[in-house]
Amino acid sequence: MAKLDLLIVVAYMVGILAAGFWARRKATTQDEFLVAGRSVGPWLYSGTLAAIVLGGGSTVGGVKLGYQYGISGMWLVFMLGLGIIVLSVVFVERILGLKLYTVPELLQRRYSPSARIVGGVVMVAYDLMVSVTATIAVGSVMEVIVGVPRTAAIFISSAVMVAYSVLGGMWSLTLTDIIQFVIKTVGILFILLPGAILRAGGLAAMHARLPAEWFSLTHIGTGKILSFFALYFFGIIIGQDVWQRVFTARSVKVARNGGIVVGVYCLCYALAGAVIGTAGRVFLPPLADADSAFAQIVEAVLPVGLRGLVLAAALAAIMSTASACLLAASTVLLEDIYLPLRGALNAGSISQSRAVTLALGIVMTLLSCLMHDVIAALTVAYDFLVGGLLVPVIGSMLWRRGTAAGALASIAVGGTLVAVLLAVDGIDSDLPIGVGLGASLLVYVAVSLGFGSSAARAA
Repeated sequence: MAKLDLLIVVAYMVGILAAGFWARRKATTQDEFLVAGRSVGPWLYSGTLAAIVLGGGSTVGGVKLGYQYGISGMWLVFMLGLGIIVLSVVFVERILGLKLYTVPELLQRRYSPSARIVGGVVMVAYDLMVSVTATIAVGSVMEVIVGVPRTAAIFISSAVMVAYSVLGGMWSLTLTDIIQFVIKTVGILFILLPGAILRAGGLAAMHARLPAEWFSLTHIGTGKILSFFALYFFGIIIGQDVWQRVFTARSVKVARNGGIVVGVYCLCYALAGAVIGTAGRVFLPPLADADSAFAQIVEAVLPVGLRGLVLAAALAAIMSTASACLLAASTVLLEDIYLPLRGALNAGSISQSRAVTLALGIVMTLLSCLMHDVIAALTVAYDFLVGGLLVPVIGSMLWRRGTAAGALASIAVGGTLVAVLLAVDGIDSDLPIGVGLGASLLVYVAVSLGFGSSAARAA
């Protein structure tokens, strides 16, 4: 890697660390640390929400899917954008009115303390795995372009992410995400996308040199598209990382309008990633590791200087998601598992939040060194989230007859089936989410109605 490119990347790392140190002055209370004082305006809100939704899976993974399947590789990120739009239009007013810190807190208010703890375990597993996914993506990009071994790249990037997350909490993430959003938008949409198309000879040359199915929206397969819908559309609606950003909005109007704008941006980003990957199929040799497609395309397309900027854009996209999910996981672990198990009645302290974030950051780093496949790790995370928590969370807001027994049974059955089928059928299978989600819904309704009938007879 050229010295100029490396200098740009180092400058980016130093810049977001500096923002983290500056934000530490604002994070003086638990409310400021976890939800930025619920005072974020429209520009900051939109930028930071887009930054966390479009991370490693959306950037490196989206280009990978484009390289493997052509334009139909857009469906993963497309479903994220669609989910954000529905969340913003349908649910944000209700969510903000609850004045929550976490998603599992809703389960306690609607069902029982036990539902909060069990739901918290599932949510921590989900957010921790998404942060691991993003950190893996950092390693894969830096390994190819910077020449740093993947493990070393993971340790370096994790140290930066954990440091600014621990320092300023949500204020650090909000400020650094705005920086990351701007860099990502310029680097991916305005530099890499046109550069990859030109390197492939233009759109007409891409059509001429690739099979027709590479430009079909269904080439990836109807089953995979439905799987993406079940996982990512529903998953983004109930994820703690996204809800925690919604909690920061100063009004329903900010959250609703900002979310719609971000959803549309995600749809554009989905198409851009797929086109970049499709273009790469024209000029790259067959890759043994499709996860390296993004980095290989950057290496082949861009000159010194621009290459460093796009690498910084990729790191921006990835690190924003990793840090957001790290803070989300630490918030749930403290507020929904540790403190309730100890019988605490009040929210945790800022020192406790910092300690838990640091501890989970170390766990995230170690797990990232052990796993390799970005899409597979992301799929596992969403399998557990949607299979275990979607039904009781949505049911708590939309169905009055849902009970605590139904919620607990739904989480237990859905989560267990997902785990068993992932082990038996493999992490690439679409079966775990379909069976897990279906069983979760069936058990929630059946147990809730049975519990209600028994209570009525007893009365």
